[in-house]
Amino acid sequence: MSDRDLLDQQIAYYRARAAEYDATSTPEGDPFAAAADRIRVALRASELRGRILELAAGTGQWTGLLASEADELTATDASVEMLALNAAKVKDPSIRYRVADVFALDPTHDHDVVFFGLWLSHVPVTRFEAFWRLVAGLLAPGGRAVFVDEAAHGLWGEDWLDEKGGVVRRTLLDGSVHRAVKVLWRPDDLRARLIDLGWDASVHADGPFYWGTARAG
Repeated sequence: MSDRDLLDQQIAYYRARAAEYDATSTPEGDPFAAAADRIRVALRASELRGRILELAAGTGQWTGLLASEADELTATDASVEMLALNAAKVKDPSIRYRVADVFALDPTHDHDVVFFGLWLSHVPVTRFEAFWRLVAGLLAPGGRAVFVDEAAHGLWGEDWLDEKGGVVRRTLLDGSVHRAVKVLWRPDDLRARLIDLGWDASVHADGPFYWGTARAG
């Protein structure tokens, strides 16, 4: 299976999962909510200003925070269902929503911040370098990438189809079975890889998550 086929299956999975995403990803009594809250505080302190592009915005876990800080915010996702839920949740008419596959975006060089939350782990290992070239092409001179994701932590398991290749099987509440990408980076390894690609990067761990910033060299 090509990585494009896998990405298409992943898009289909998240379109199908949209209605149940919030209940299953952040359930009531979420034991990791405090770590996520600390990351939100850190993100606010990082001064998310100017023209912000959010990749894979989903149902809006981070969109409201970005909208409260940005001068302009464009939120993109490959799932129209996710973006509809996002708009209904965030309720900010200033946000521009755009249905778009991340890997189909053209370089614009006009964003001060490109943000992606819980998306980097869904980038196939074969597309890591291409993804960061894409991010560089979206950023204005002096702009930066800001990101949050799940780290390699061992606190819960995955239904791996190919752990080394980063492919998992996911079953929805309706019983349908899907394939998705899951690449769990260790923060130090991710920072080293970004430096190798010419980025000036910092990556911080907090519980099962990491967050970081990177500027193209």
